[in-house]
This record gives sequence, C-alpha cells and structure tokens, in this order.
Amino acid sequence: MTWTILVLVVGILLFLFGGMLLPKGDEKKPAAGRIVAKKCITLISIILISGSMCRLYTPFYLTAVNPAIVQEMVSGMQEQQQAEKNKQIRKVVRSEGEQLMRDAPVLGNRDAKKTIYVWTDFSCPYCRRVHGEIERVLADRDDTRVVIKNFSIHGPLSDGPAKAVIAAKLQDPEKAAKLTNMLMTRDFYTQDDLKDQSKLAEKGGANVMKMAKEAGLDVAKLKEDMKGEVVARELRNVRDMAQRFEINGTPFLIIGEQAFPGAIPADQIEAALDE
Repeated sequence: MTWTILVLVVGILLFLFGGMLLPKGDEKKPAAGRIVAKKCITLISIILISGSMCRLYTPFYLTAVNPAIVQEMVSGMQEQQQAEKNKQIRKVVRSEGEQLMRDAPVLGNRDAKKTIYVWTDFSCPYCRRVHGEIERVLADRDDTRVVIKNFSIHGPLSDGPAKAVIAAKLQDPEKAAKLTNMLMTRDFYTQDDLKDQSKLAEKGGANVMKMAKEAGLDVAKLKEDMKGEVVARELRNVRDMAQRFEINGTPFLIIGEQAFPGAIPADQIEAALDE
C-alpha cells in the first residue's frame, strides 16, 4: 500500500511538473524532440496514476462494494482444486483399488460394483455420525460396499481399535465387519479413562477385546495378528493414501471417484453413488 501511494504521488508530480525536467528551449517554436519527450512524460504519468488508482480502489471494491466477487473467486478456486483432487483420485482408484481393499475391513456386499472408501477413526464423533449415515445407505441397497480405512490419528484411542478390526479380517471378514459396527456404535472408553493417559491404551484395549470376543473372534489370535505384517501394511497404506489425497482429518469419503471431506448425510451419499 505504501509503495502504491508513493507511485501515485510520483505520477501526479510528473503530470503537473514533468515538463520542467526537460531542457529549456524556444517556447514559441519547440523542437520536435521536446514535444515527443513531453508527451512521453505525460503518458508515463497517466499510466502511473491509473495503475495506482486501480490498485488502491480494487481492494476497497472487493471488500466493501462487492464482496460477493471475492466469495465467487474463492468458491471457483476451491472447485478447481476439488476437480484436480478428483482427477487424482480417479487415477488411483482405477489403478490401485485392489490394494486399497486388500487388507481393509469391508461393510456391506463385498462383491458389490459400487464402492465407498472412508478414512475414519473410532474415537472421532463425526466419524461415528457418518458411520450411521453409511449404515442407512447399506440398509437400502445391496449394490454398495464400504472399505474402512482406519486412519489412526488420536494415539491410543485410535491405535488399538484400528489394529483390531484389520486383524479381525484375517479370521473372518463378516466378524471384522461386526466388530467395526460395534466399535462405531458403542463406547470403548469412558471420560474417567481419559484422566489417566498412561493407562488409556490398556483400558481401551481391554474393552475392545471384550467386543471382539462378543463378535465371535479368537481373542488370543487377534492379539497376535495385531502385531503382524498385514496390520502394519494396511496402516501404512492408509497413511500413504491419506498423504497422496491430502487427507488431514476424518471422516473423509471417496464415493465412486469423488472426494467428500467431513460427515455428509445419507442422501448425499446416495446421490454420489447414483451419478
């Protein structure tokens, strides 16, 4: 802003007094060179004044007179960025879909033609909300499967459940889906547990194992598999894909070949599936 004002002042001074910079000559019969030079100075001063005025007025116009333009510009930029992200997602889903699904728990019809990938966290309230919306969708249609990508981002509250459902798939995909639903709809820790972070993983883990047993899983084998390469590989895949898709939080859904950050309602999920 300071430089703009300075340029404006210089432009005004050139316009008013620019002729004084030229060597004096016969005013009645000025030389052609002097006339050209004077016109050049005037033109430069007009350019400086016009440019400065535009730079000074434009922010005022955009913020005070017509702020809707700024909103439209931001919206357009976001749409362009989203379109680029969707383009990248299409490429990855088409070429690496099997890898995305290989070790992950799957809800719904595992042989369905339509797929939802959801980056989620069992300790995230928004993830629990969108899980309920996904369940509504699955209850109405059998042409859709949901691939659960457990994005472990909340430390001990995330790690144990994420590893458990991935390991559960090694025993039985249906029991893994059942455990996933249980962890999304029940509390596996209390507010009192949060007071002692040193024992949070132990207390939460014990509750997860109780649910796993209720789901019909072999708890001893589950604990062993949670330490294995398959679980580690899936968690790496989740993190790698999150980085490629620029996923910074949960929930994050990929429906078909479109990205949807945040908890979206069932009707929006249905609309995306039907596109």
